[in-house]
Amino acid sequence: MTAPGGDAADRALDDALALANDRRAATDRRPRAANDPLSVALGLSDTPQAAPARPTPTSPPARPAPPPPPTAPPSTSARPTPPAHPPAPLDALSVALRHGCDEPAEAPPRTREPREGGARGPAPAPYAPPAPHSPPHPPHPRDTPWPDARRIARQAGRRLAPRTTPLGDEALGSALARGLVALTDLPSFDSSAMDGWAVAGAGPWRLKGRLLAGQGTPEPLLDGHAARIATGAVLPPGAVAVLRSEHGRTERRTDGEWLRVLEPRFAPRPGQEVRRRGQECRSGDELLPAGTVVTPAVLGLAAASGYDELTVTARPKVEMLVLGDELLDHGLPRKGRVRDALGPMLPSWLRALGAEVTTVRRLVDDAEALREAVTASTADLIVTTGGTAGGPVDHVHPVLAAIGAKLLVDGVSVRPGHPMVLAELPAAAPGGTRAAGAVGPFLIGLPGNPLAAVSGVLTLVAPLLRTLGGRPVPAPYAAPLTADVPGHPVDTRLVPVVFDDESAARPLHFAGPAMLRGLAAADGMAVIPPGGARAGQETAVLDTGLLGPAWGSGG
Repeated sequence: MTAPGGDAADRALDDALALANDRRAATDRRPRAANDPLSVALGLSDTPQAAPARPTPTSPPARPAPPPPPTAPPSTSARPTPPAHPPAPLDALSVALRHGCDEPAEAPPRTREPREGGARGPAPAPYAPPAPHSPPHPPHPRDTPWPDARRIARQAGRRLAPRTTPLGDEALGSALARGLVALTDLPSFDSSAMDGWAVAGAGPWRLKGRLLAGQGTPEPLLDGHAARIATGAVLPPGAVAVLRSEHGRTERRTDGEWLRVLEPRFAPRPGQEVRRRGQECRSGDELLPAGTVVTPAVLGLAAASGYDELTVTARPKVEMLVLGDELLDHGLPRKGRVRDALGPMLPSWLRALGAEVTTVRRLVDDAEALREAVTASTADLIVTTGGTAGGPVDHVHPVLAAIGAKLLVDGVSVRPGHPMVLAELPAAAPGGTRAAGAVGPFLIGLPGNPLAAVSGVLTLVAPLLRTLGGRPVPAPYAAPLTADVPGHPVDTRLVPVVFDDESAARPLHFAGPAMLRGLAAADGMAVIPPGGARAGQETAVLDTGLLGPAWGSGG
């Protein structure tokens, strides 16, 4: 199991982030094309990205020697004098990594800034680099570069079979299996856009009758005549416009009731306040493409177009297995045990990504119990939490090997969350219930630490579910950072950020592997490349979908 606080380097990186310069860059988020470099970097393109160069542990980058203290004698406890300016992101990163086990320098907590008036919080404390230390431990040789891991997950599956569902809540969150084509003109007849009078010719007009919505086709209106009309009612043949109720007045004469405009400027122009047939679409027009996620608005459009049911891609069935003897499902943490945060959090997240979560089960740390659960599952995807590292009770890898699973991703160069796994299970696992020859289901093993598990959701789960559910690849977007963010030498970092009034991304504190406080306040997760990123630099941002409805697009 992973230590609750994550490794020392990650904790040091988080402290360095809290001390970064707080700068603003007024640049809007920009949508990107699916095949541009940003898409490749995010794993949204079919083009693999070359892995970054990995430094040799025995040959760290040369660094200038620190100046000797002026007069004070050496001390083993005193920290070096802070520099006049914080170091560059890579320098700050190197310092943080070399001193991952040191006690971090104290820093004021970063709070969410008020949005009114663009006021910003107090300036951060100066950065105090510790003394030199050993270089970082090299990455595991199996780790897949983060963009490639997302691409592999997206390409691993195939779209599930289409199904027909009634027009209603059951279709929400599914993706259209084929384009939504208009079955009729919309509107299907000329109608009134306002309450008022349908008029023919120039006024004044002699009033004749009343027209309501749903009455069918009325009699023709003769020149010089008008009829009271309600919004949505069929415009009678001969009518040229609709005079709004507030722009006219009626008067009774001996020869009947007449209509006049209140002022000459209110005289209706031809076509005024009229909804023409086919104004929104013509029969046969494609209203929405295949892959569109069904939202309440899509249901409304389909109903208006005459649909009674929709053909959608089946929602992927997902079974979630929460592993760990140390987890509690109620009450306060106690006696070395912690509350299970992933059991309550991830199912809703999976539904927002288009999944049908069939089961959420808690399992003890037992290899046989895990093997039985995996082989008996009939889900399209099994998501496990915990047990993916190499500890004495981490059973995911041994179980996958025992049942003959094919490892597609075994570790990812990302922080937090690198011990994540994507495996294709046998179509008919030993002792299981799947029919031979069926499409092989998948298992994604997420780390047990909460933020590390969310990193796995954004890295592996979201791309795979998008493919299985027939959803299109979303257009990526980028935002400038308001502060320097230290990075890892070879791994991508995912950092919670919040957008300010100028659409810049402000990194949040409390971003350790076991923390959720930063994520709970975040608008997205910034993708920090190896080596870090500076304030003002545009950085890709993943939509976490934390506040999105069940039909949201996810990350």
